[in-house]
Amino acid sequence: MNYIVTTDSGCDLPLQLLNDHGITPIMLCYEMNGVLCRDTMNWDDIHMFYEGMRSGMKPKTSQLNPQEYIDFWTPLLEKGLPILHICLGSGVSVTYQNGVTAADILMKDKPDTKIVCIDSTLCSTGYGMLALQAAKMRDEGSTIEECAEFLENNKVRVNTYYTTDELLYLRRSGRCSRASAIIGTALHICPILNLDAQGHLIVQERVRGLSKTVKRLHEIIGETVENASEQTLYICHSDILDQAMEFGDSLKNAFGFRDVYYTYIGAIIGSNCGPGLMAAFYFGKPRTMDGYKAK
Repeated sequence: MNYIVTTDSGCDLPLQLLNDHGITPIMLCYEMNGVLCRDTMNWDDIHMFYEGMRSGMKPKTSQLNPQEYIDFWTPLLEKGLPILHICLGSGVSVTYQNGVTAADILMKDKPDTKIVCIDSTLCSTGYGMLALQAAKMRDEGSTIEECAEFLENNKVRVNTYYTTDELLYLRRSGRCSRASAIIGTALHICPILNLDAQGHLIVQERVRGLSKTVKRLHEIIGETVENASEQTLYICHSDILDQAMEFGDSLKNAFGFRDVYYTYIGAIIGSNCGPGLMAAFYFGKPRTMDGYKAK
């Protein structure tokens, strides 16, 4: 090991998986009915989190501040190794900027220290994929500079598409207007959400009916995926496992992904989307500032 890989709990991978790959996460926080809670990355806890939302609780995310990063990294730096940190994208959070501030403070205080922060431009398992790639490159002998360069050049190739037929929680978080939510619910409209090249969340398309939405996602993924047989498809969901597994298995069969990994959308992203969302993550054609454009 010639560098340490860290990330945050918003990467929406199980804690055990990160431990198995030598990746250390900093736990993000959220408020639930005024009570400050810290993410656990435990699926049982995440299920209870969504049950709370279904019963009317309204969570709110809380940003990491520079001091929290300093407290997190300081004991790791005692190992005498540089740190590569893969962060929730700056397009949706100030977490990255606060991490850069903390890294600058630590490196000025200890000139022999090196901390490289990567703005993933991604949410959820999208940057979890980058963290896993960083750990793989570390274990294969890459330097921190080589790994950082690879991630910067390839993060835009991580494609992600989200959809849900439950618009209530998107309205509560401000992701869609009250009028859009009412009309969309009445007409069974499902949004297809995507990230542009800088990581801003955009509504790519609106489709009537969940089955037609899934069919449309198949079309989009078929046009954007590259080398499916050589990669794992990641399917993330907010407490709708059966539906997510049906979606993931159909994509694997259609495009020949090597395998599928199913994981929960955690409390941080879940605070904004609520239960009922599912998403696909894979490597493919580079994202653009306009998002997906049909052929």
